[in-house]
Amino acid sequence: MRRIDLIAPAKINLYLRVLGLRDDGYHEIDTLMVPISLADRVGVEITGRGEISVRCPGRPELDGPDNLAWRAAEMFRRQAGGDSGIRVVIEKNIPLAAGLGGGSSDAAAVLRALDRLLEHPIDSEELFSLAGRLG
Repeated sequence: MRRIDLIAPAKINLYLRVLGLRDDGYHEIDTLMVPISLADRVGVEITGRGEISVRCPGRPELDGPDNLAWRAAEMFRRQAGGDSGIRVVIEKNIPLAAGLGGGSSDAAAVLRALDRLLEHPIDSEELFSLAGRLG
């Protein structure tokens, strides 16, 4: 089994202007974001062939396929064409629904970890595209 642990920093928006609605349902924005020291810890492990699991110890309501980190793992695996089992464990320190981008940061950490663990099976442009589709 191979594992990577990453920091997923919170962010604050110093400036945010909503420009309009995109075709995918998200909003086009103009923003200036900066990371802050508050962060989640995201561990990602390749477990062989199998399922994707996401656990947030102490926060069972965040476990499973509704978590953006799970969606990131599933999208990455589908794009890379693999069937590896993926286990994600998130130590949540960023408050939920506080506008600090915790879920998006966790999902980005999962994408970065899988890219490293699986030795870059997709190019950088597609990796950025996956991140953009997650929100």
